Amino acid sequence: MSHTIKEKAKLLARIRRIRGQVEAIERALESELGCDPVMHMLAGVRGSVAGMMAEVIEDHIRDHIMAPGQGEEAGREAAEHLIEVVRSYLK
Repeated sequence: MSHTIKEKAKLLARIRRIRGQVEAIERALESELGCDPVMHMLAGVRGSVAGMMAEVIEDHIRDHIMAPGQGEEAGREAAEHLIEVVRSYLK
């Protein structure tokens, strides 16, 4: 079972909080709030997404790369996939 399935409730709660942060930014823009508060809210969303990505990456490493009984080839494949994802995330 994938770690995102095992941690589904926790991940959904996090993404719902992020959705709330994004909706707050939308409301701020609609109400023509100044740029300082909007930038702070944007920084908050960025931090939240980065934190969630870090958690999913950590679980991926534990469950797919370092997992006991994981074949060397499967672990290597999981590592290569993770490298691709991290590269695209950091662009």
